[in-house]
Amino acid sequence: MVASLVDFESADITDREKLALRFAQRMATDHHSMDDGFFEQLRREFTDPEIFELGMITGQFIGYGRLISILDLENPSQPALHEE
Repeated sequence: MVASLVDFESADITDREKLALRFAQRMATDHHSMDDGFFEQLRREFTDPEIFELGMITGQFIGYGRLISILDLENPSQPALHEE
């Protein structure tokens, strides 16, 4: 499943999972684009408590990743991401 995250829109995952990934992507890159229309889509697949939990977990991981980066704690031996 992790390998499918590179191109999750065409991955063999559920529509619900794709929507959760769209949410996470927007949280990380363009949270101002989360308008009423997007929340209508979310509410068709998730309850309000699920949306809140998704936001909390996503925010936590975005923040954690940024903290690791600014403290220069990233693993230097980690393989580089390669484009296919």
